[in-house]
Amino acid sequence: MERTIPFQYKAGRNVPQVRWQEEPEMPYLAFPLLEETGLVAHAFSTRLGGVSTGKFASTNFSVTRGDEPERVAENFRRMAGALGVDPQRFVLSFQTHTTNVRKVTEEDAGKGVTKNRDYRDVDGLITNVPGITLVTFYADCVPLYFLDPVHRAIGLSHSGWRGTAARMGQVTLQAMAREYGTDPADVLCCIGPSICQDCFEVGPEVIEEFRGTFAEKYRLELYYGKENGKYQLDLWRANEIILLEAGVKREHLQTTGICTRCNPDYLFSHRYHGKERGNLAAFLCLNA
Repeated sequence: MERTIPFQYKAGRNVPQVRWQEEPEMPYLAFPLLEETGLVAHAFSTRLGGVSTGKFASTNFSVTRGDEPERVAENFRRMAGALGVDPQRFVLSFQTHTTNVRKVTEEDAGKGVTKNRDYRDVDGLITNVPGITLVTFYADCVPLYFLDPVHRAIGLSHSGWRGTAARMGQVTLQAMAREYGTDPADVLCCIGPSICQDCFEVGPEVIEEFRGTFAEKYRLELYYGKENGKYQLDLWRANEIILLEAGVKREHLQTTGICTRCNPDYLFSHRYHGKERGNLAAFLCLNA
């Protein structure tokens, strides 16, 4: 069931580019661009609908922040039910702000949920195996969704400021091209809920990284300086530029316009809640 999205949007964004799905046990956000293909099940979680309590309330998907594993497992079960996917076939990232992308195969099914992960330092996942659900984690960083409808392959990547400066979106597309023959011009891409420019103050050392990565013509679009010596950085626009320069078509790209820090009742935010919080998650599964 779909209803009006309760979130605060950022002015100037073309919205809505995301739908609020009011599932009985687990509401979530979904992209029309991906839904309309019928090729994938996908979601971006909220704080609502789970069984976690206290600072993790109520839907936390991380087992590394102190939440009870049984509660996290139930949250995964509820999301599996909402999406109609197999809860035994989730595959979780092991994020450390790298641009490492892992090719997920049938042997990986369950890793991070029902099996131990035999990998680490993985911020991106790609697969062409139907029924495996890729999962990555967030609390302000940028979720990137990829669907190649021609070669029936998908990707899901975590891109914080370090990943964005290192062009994680482009790296993911290159991995899909290498493994599956993906042409970026065919790919549908979505940029999920994450921190907005108004909320993302960074130091000059961060801006130096972006100056080395982006052409000078983009600088006024990406950041502006303040009297305190800090800058406000736009990760949404940065990732849009990366994807477009990598060959993604403008009409194949959607950005939510939903800021995690501006919506603390619905979304976890590191900048708002600090370390005492849960994690949101992105989910993407290729349908059989």
